[in-house]
Amino acid sequence: MKEYQTITEISGPLVFAEVDEDIGYDEMVEIETPGGDTRRGQVLESSEGLVAIQVFEGTSGIDMESSVRFLGETMKMPVTEDLLGRVLDGSGNPIDGGPDIVPEERRDIVGEAINPYAREYPEEFIQTGVSGIDGMNTLVRGQKLPIFSGSGLPHNDLALQIARQATVPEEAEGEGDDDDEESEFAVIFGAMGITQEEANEFMADFERTGALERSVVFMNLADDPAVERTVTPRLALTTAEYLAFEHGYHTLVILTDMTNYCEALREIGAAREEVPGRRGYPGYMYTDLAQIYERAGRIKGVEGSITQIPILTMPGDDDTHPIPDLTGYITEGQIVMDRDLNSQGLKPPVNVLPSLSRLMDDGIGEGFTRADHADVSDQMYAAYAEGEDLRDLVNIVGREALSERDNKFLDFADRFEAEFVDQGFQTDRSIDETLDIGWELLSMLPRTELNRVDEELIDEHYHEDVGEEVAAD
Repeated sequence: MKEYQTITEISGPLVFAEVDEDIGYDEMVEIETPGGDTRRGQVLESSEGLVAIQVFEGTSGIDMESSVRFLGETMKMPVTEDLLGRVLDGSGNPIDGGPDIVPEERRDIVGEAINPYAREYPEEFIQTGVSGIDGMNTLVRGQKLPIFSGSGLPHNDLALQIARQATVPEEAEGEGDDDDEESEFAVIFGAMGITQEEANEFMADFERTGALERSVVFMNLADDPAVERTVTPRLALTTAEYLAFEHGYHTLVILTDMTNYCEALREIGAAREEVPGRRGYPGYMYTDLAQIYERAGRIKGVEGSITQIPILTMPGDDDTHPIPDLTGYITEGQIVMDRDLNSQGLKPPVNVLPSLSRLMDDGIGEGFTRADHADVSDQMYAAYAEGEDLRDLVNIVGREALSERDNKFLDFADRFEAEFVDQGFQTDRSIDETLDIGWELLSMLPRTELNRVDEELIDEHYHEDVGEEVAAD
């Protein structure tokens, strides 16, 4: 352990100190103030004779007389299966009044990249119970699928709903096996920069539903140091990796809000006087985000898995902003929450048209879900998109100017939002229920319009009585 009393500058969350020997990058630091307080920090930059240290608990009270101790190791997370059911702060310290953590081992929070050759291709269906996701933008085990939201939208409610309801069917549904079982996820919930009110809502929901028993919660609040937000997602992912790859858990990692994380990166970059990139964010933000997102996945021969749902609020609802833009490049799609749908009272307000799950085709259909899943999804996409286009035309020429066929597509779009998308935050739908609702809606359209569905599936699932009722109306 090396100790110095050579602080030369304090800038925002950073402390600069002179040293006379090599100091490792990311090495942990303890700073003792003249008043006897001890702060934790991490080496952010190391050059000959000078180091930059980011201080997790803030630099208030630190002055040039403070002592700096270099601990000779990087930051580690104490991990154990007993973490399930615990609530920790953004630095990994228990805040639930429970006993101290007795770790089975301590792991470097940077983690180890999964060897691409050792990766198992994600293709097992995850049932979230949310029709807009399961039916139209299916989540697959080992995938990273972010939620793109905006300020004031109920993304936290959707995150809690998924955390409560997400299950991994062990065998394909609809295959005639009554003994099919479902396994629940262990949920790793990492909150960054949230308000105390939001934190209370999260905890109340976790405790009310019993989800806390299979969860590990990391809480970094808005009034906590911004620098702490840079380690919170890494602590969460280190815990997830341990539970998944050492104990065989299917882990679902929910990170909210990644926008607050990126703002912390920008604050640190400004304190270091770095040359800024787009809109003032660091030029290395793409690499930094990739280090987080790419820790999702599966490993060949290992039972467990890590599935990520990062949540970000797009500043100004702008999907070209650097945070959603870079996130979209790295991840495998996005779930988009829509302000107009939210104003109409839809819960959850998921807009399925700009949403996308790039791995959906590999996780649905015969062998994973019902054999008609892909066809139903494709046909509903096409019908809803046509209905949306016709809404724009109605604003110009009026509904009376449209043909009977066009009016059916308009009615389909209205009922699709009201019955398929809008289900509330407490409703848990199985994939069979979701697809049955889809067939009920598609039966509003003439059989001749179902040009994306196999004829045998139409014969099996099409509701002639619905089509006749619509024609009579």
